[in-house]
Amino acid sequence: MSLLKDVHAHLILVRNERMLAFLQLTWASSLSFPSDFKFGSATASYQVEGGWDADGKGPSIWDRYVHEFPGDIKGNATGDVAGDSYHQWREDVKAAAKMKLQFYRFSINWPRVLPTGFANEINPAGVKYYSDLIDALLAEGIEPIVTIFHWELPVKMQDLGGWTNPLIVKWFGDYARVVYTLYADRVKTWLTLNEPNTVCDYFYNSGVFATRIKESDFAPFLCNKHMMLAHATAYRIFDKEFRPKYKGKISIAPHALWIEPATPEDEALAELGRQHQLGRYSHPIYSKEGGWPPSVEKVMLEHSLQQGHTESRLPAFTEQEIEFMKGTADYYAMNQYTTYVIRPSKAGDEAGMWFLTGSPELQATLYHPEKATYGTAYILPVYPEGMRKMMSWVKQQYGDYPILITENGFSSTGSQLDDHQRVDYIKNYLEQILLAMYKDKVKVMGYTAWSLIDSFEWMDGYETKFGLYEIDYNHPNRTRTPRLSSFYYSCVIAERSLDVAESCYKKDSSKVSSDDKNEIDKKYSPPVNDEL
Repeated sequence: MSLLKDVHAHLILVRNERMLAFLQLTWASSLSFPSDFKFGSATASYQVEGGWDADGKGPSIWDRYVHEFPGDIKGNATGDVAGDSYHQWREDVKAAAKMKLQFYRFSINWPRVLPTGFANEINPAGVKYYSDLIDALLAEGIEPIVTIFHWELPVKMQDLGGWTNPLIVKWFGDYARVVYTLYADRVKTWLTLNEPNTVCDYFYNSGVFATRIKESDFAPFLCNKHMMLAHATAYRIFDKEFRPKYKGKISIAPHALWIEPATPEDEALAELGRQHQLGRYSHPIYSKEGGWPPSVEKVMLEHSLQQGHTESRLPAFTEQEIEFMKGTADYYAMNQYTTYVIRPSKAGDEAGMWFLTGSPELQATLYHPEKATYGTAYILPVYPEGMRKMMSWVKQQYGDYPILITENGFSSTGSQLDDHQRVDYIKNYLEQILLAMYKDKVKVMGYTAWSLIDSFEWMDGYETKFGLYEIDYNHPNRTRTPRLSSFYYSCVIAERSLDVAESCYKKDSSKVSSDDKNEIDKKYSPPVNDEL
């Protein structure tokens, strides 16, 4: 009984704090979004496309991984078919159009366009697939935002060392040039790399995910350096060869984990944690001085020397590289889901794995906020206040770059069309964004709900779901069905406000008028005998 009382008291406390935030917002200004604020949603290629070996596509590291080590993924799942967006992309466009999204963020599967990863061989079917998707979005007045790399590294490049090989900087630049040549006439907002800190820090420190390589001493930091230089190379290529003709803007989308101090005395450690988690992927680009965050350089050198190394395990940048990377973003993009708490490690603590449980370099331990709630994904505690703090920190660190939230979403499981928790999640995080805008004077370009449809959620397979639209994975066409959250989100978009009546988003198909629905269905229904 006492446990139930504690849980009840905790929920009341969380509810009261969220109500306070809501009242702060209404007192500060309004619940409305500025006219230039954009709403969108996102997916990633391997997670939704399927067609893993269709029409000349080459293998990615995820294709190889799920086939060689099926037991690593829950339910022995693969992305071989996933949501089948390679064939059902018209349904994705319909879903986006029904919600009146202003943009749709998707990624290009590197070996679908370049089967080996190298630019000497281009796959026409892959080129056409993304071209058709872009044209269809534009026809509906939806801006395509394109991510050039969302973890689908060609296997040939991984076998040559992947992101730990310095040659990948040029290889990625060559790939980016091909993509710009194909689509820059229609795509005006780009992201070079999705969550480089997840690729470098989480993948190599954990030893799971597609590389299946666990090497914590050097790989995370070599990867970090090369991804920063690869991003800058792609930016410089666009700036010199494509921007004069096509315009457009480019950024990079790191995973932005807000880190809270366990006590006021731990604030310096929390700041070091933020620099270690996000600063290593931002400071080279956005800071005035460039290069690594000085505090991280210092602690990495000290720790490396203590280990008996003669130099830092964090590889140095040359002065030329520092200048090359500085200023290579037109806006600040971030995937922001969650918050962790940091404290100094104690005797008996495990070394910790960055950035989930701690850091041996920082001699720090990470844990979840006491006031957090949870969806299905335990590693993503729900803590909306961290969104505002993260955005304000970015402004304080790097100045008035406009910020685009490129991912934010709630995890669930099973078939839940009445997903009230996801509705609350979107509302609570959007409240924090408004507070950041109106009270902290942060410039915000827009918000991206992750994800448009259910997808292959990496190690969780299909057990964890983020979609505004539910996918029926038992149906050959992977039928898409709107969840309550999709109607709520469409109401927020239509009203440009969080002040929407519950009656607006009750789950029913009248949210899209029959005339609109018929027009969209007719436009994007595949022709008879069309081989999708």
